[in-house]
Amino acid sequence: MPTPADYLDLARASTDGSVLHQLARCCYPFVWQELAANPRTPPVALLELTAARHSTWNDNRLLHLLAEHPGADRVVLRAVLDATASKLAEGERPYAAVLALAERVELEADEVRELGALAGASARLRGLLHRRLAARG
Repeated sequence: MPTPADYLDLARASTDGSVLHQLARCCYPFVWQELAANPRTPPVALLELTAARHSTWNDNRLLHLLAEHPGADRVVLRAVLDATASKLAEGERPYAAVLALAERVELEADEVRELGALAGASARLRGLLHRRLAARG
């Protein structure tokens, strides 16, 4: 019977997309985060992870890792953007994910800019978001 440590090791070391996709369905947030940090995790698994929920800290960390993932395509990034918007509207602070999304050219600047208008966005976040989007060109 596999242990949580076994799942974590697989999420770290596996290069098999189907194994990584299966791991996205496991119940451990530390495995989800390791999958989101693994550059070999396929977009289909990343997309599944955008709906994973555990706790405020774990959810915000996961969204940040997904927003930075080199294999995240527009579909995945749009799902991360939607999940991040929901978190902001709930009063949570997924600010690292917002700023990571601002650097992703796969998303239109206006799509990301809308996050700054949500109730959970602080004045500081809006300023940083404006600067990151301006740096994109």
